[in-house]
Amino acid sequence: MWPKVPQRMYLQDSFLSRFFRMGVQAPPRLLELASQSLLQDEALAIAALEELPVELFPPLFTAAFAGRHTHTVKVMVQAWPFACLPLGALMKDHQLHLETFQAALDGLDLLLAQEVRPRRWKLQVLDLRRNAHQDFWTLWSGTKASVCSLLEPEPAQPMQKMHRVEAQAGLKPARAPVEVLVDLCLKEDTLDETVSYLLKKTKQRRSLLNLRCQKLRIFTLPVQSIRRILKLMQLDSIQDLEVNCTWNLATLASFLPHLGWMGNLRRLLLSHIHVLPHIAPIQEEHCVAQLTAQFLNLPHLQELYLDSISFLKGRLHRVLRCLKSPLETLWITNCQISESDLRYLSQCPSVGLLKHLCLSGLNLTNFSLEPLQVLIERTSATLQDLDLDECGIMDSQFSALLPSLSRCSQLTTFSFCGNHISMAVLESLLHHTVGLSKLSLVLYPAPLESYEDVRGTLHLGLLAQLHARLKRLLCASGRASTVWFKANPCPHCGDQIVYSTEPILCPCYMPT
Repeated sequence: MWPKVPQRMYLQDSFLSRFFRMGVQAPPRLLELASQSLLQDEALAIAALEELPVELFPPLFTAAFAGRHTHTVKVMVQAWPFACLPLGALMKDHQLHLETFQAALDGLDLLLAQEVRPRRWKLQVLDLRRNAHQDFWTLWSGTKASVCSLLEPEPAQPMQKMHRVEAQAGLKPARAPVEVLVDLCLKEDTLDETVSYLLKKTKQRRSLLNLRCQKLRIFTLPVQSIRRILKLMQLDSIQDLEVNCTWNLATLASFLPHLGWMGNLRRLLLSHIHVLPHIAPIQEEHCVAQLTAQFLNLPHLQELYLDSISFLKGRLHRVLRCLKSPLETLWITNCQISESDLRYLSQCPSVGLLKHLCLSGLNLTNFSLEPLQVLIERTSATLQDLDLDECGIMDSQFSALLPSLSRCSQLTTFSFCGNHISMAVLESLLHHTVGLSKLSLVLYPAPLESYEDVRGTLHLGLLAQLHARLKRLLCASGRASTVWFKANPCPHCGDQIVYSTEPILCPCYMPT
């Protein structure tokens, strides 16, 4: 009788035989050979997992996932020897195959169904985010030197010793839940098949799968479907929420109880919320009160974006006074507000440390801009980006803002296109901001003198002259020479003309 040869010796012999058959011309690395050899015999690969060195798991899993070896993927998830499986990064680098993704979730599901788990299995986090742990798969392929602590395996034990320890201690209980990290985008009437399958597994194993979503984008999915999905999530994991839905105020109110549980929210965008014309005033007030009350439950909110919110006029103070921490970013865009709203904004305690302020699309033509001047002065030590596009600001109003702008020492970008500003005021702006060393990008409106008539027909020759004049002044002041002009929308087609070194024209100005 021949002595029994250990399985590992068969594997080593296979690897070495393939290596020497390749010759000396650019041989593949040993890890690649190992993965290729194992996957040629899927049954052998699965049988070898119990004794497979941890260094071979990532390259073998990569090859199995890319090659759509669904059964191997399923079994490898159950034997994964790291705390985290960054599957999302692998899905980003390889074309996603639905059945392979389902196999990975099925492997996790089978393991969670067991009463006990093998001691070697260490998986605590399944990370499906595409932009997380980008280096893991290259690190373990040997092209880089280290891995992050979350993914690092425990120190290797001699195989015999490990088996002896397991024999003494037995298997560990399988009650600890696994966290699944994912960024979700909910849109249209049907969900992506991968998301649907993930939600199905989460529903089946609710006590053992914790679905954690750091970034959540909501588009046109019906609110009833959204609420069902939110019930499957750990809502305190959401840090970045966008609600890009055309909702009425009552629909928003049905969503708000979920918002109140997002206690770690850092960034919130609400867009296109309108008020139905037949809604009773008392019901409208009740819905607004529900919204503002939820801000009391968001102590970590730093970025607030309010776009096309039709009920904001006269109520801005009710929203902002409920904020519990200073904001870094505030966008109030394409809304109607009152002078009292602007006055409260300038005094609000939560906006004194703003870095990014955007008031684009607010009609300020008939307003006194003294409150805006006060706000700019209050934030002059921190403000980095200021956007006053399409506000209908006139020469006299804008001139009043210039002393405040000159104090914004951290300002890097300033845009005020779509306002009615003359060349003289643009030159005055240049003189007031010449000392702002960090200001690197200014988007100017095309001066009033560059239009031929009151309809807004642009004269390209005049625009070129004024552009060259402002550019010379910038160069003389030692500032960057790039000048961006943005004209009002073309009265014929509605497109805008942008002028830098050459004009970017709409079709109406193109030669026939």
